[in-house]
Amino acid sequence: MRAMIFDGTSPLLREADLPNPIADTGQLLIDVHACGVCRTDLHVVDGELDKPKLPLVPGHEIVGVVASVGVGVTDFEPGDRVGVPWLGHTCGHCRYCGAGRENLCDAPAFTGYTIDGGYAERVVADSRYCLHLPARYSDIEAAPLMCAGLIGYRTLAMAGDARRIGIYGFGAAAHIIAQVVRHQGRMVYAFTRPGDAAAQQLALDLKANWAGGSDELPPDELDAALIFAPAGALVPAALKAVAKGGVVVCGGIHMSDIPSFPYALLWGERRVVSVANLTRDDGRAFMKLVAQFHLEMRTTEYPLADANRALADLREGRVTGAAVLRVR
Repeated sequence: MRAMIFDGTSPLLREADLPNPIADTGQLLIDVHACGVCRTDLHVVDGELDKPKLPLVPGHEIVGVVASVGVGVTDFEPGDRVGVPWLGHTCGHCRYCGAGRENLCDAPAFTGYTIDGGYAERVVADSRYCLHLPARYSDIEAAPLMCAGLIGYRTLAMAGDARRIGIYGFGAAAHIIAQVVRHQGRMVYAFTRPGDAAAQQLALDLKANWAGGSDELPPDELDAALIFAPAGALVPAALKAVAKGGVVVCGGIHMSDIPSFPYALLWGERRVVSVANLTRDDGRAFMKLVAQFHLEMRTTEYPLADANRALADLREGRVTGAAVLRVR
């Protein structure tokens, strides 16, 4: 099978022919149709997330069709369409798993990081961590739901019932979760790179109440700010925009250092929290939610062999919405 390989010597992936994987006990063998290109993939190939499996097939926003099932699989059968997210395995017995917080598992495994992912024609995955997908989304549309959507959903959940929500970094996750916020009748304030007119227009097209640069203050105080861009300098900027009692939620797996800031920005019972990974319950709840209304997915397609170009475009901010590899 064709696959794109990261060998740890360069951020550039190489194309290779690999043996077809085989579904072991409890696993699915999946014919990959599409795989999203996530900023976390960039963090892996750029060395910002250490200790990946090497060599590695990246990719954790996988959509495909079950080709075969291993012994013991009961929730899927050949021919089912399936999604494979970032969380690929948890230990089930550490104190976090025991408390229903498997996203914080002490011995996890992650798709496209410690387990081979979806930049390939076929992949195997633990069936317990796979998701049935809403039929209303095409393969290309569904791929970003597997991480951009799921992490966005968990990030939004940590904002509680906040009414006025600022979103910093209007890329794949933000353009999905902004629509969820508006569907829930809440207000969206979109913050982009200063001068990024295309991203600001996308936000307004998706019914944001306001869009501007991350160096600006919104017209109203925010009740919560969600940060998806990996820039630590956005934390004090968001604190300036958040009202007393508000929360700043950092939704990325990696962020540059947060600069020092005066305590006055935090005072007033403002909070800064982070999101780590996701749970299977998150996945099921989000799939149920987005089956109820249609998200307008903005995607840029690339063939599998152009994965390096997709990563470069994402790195340089040339992607509006979500980048997706079409595999078949």
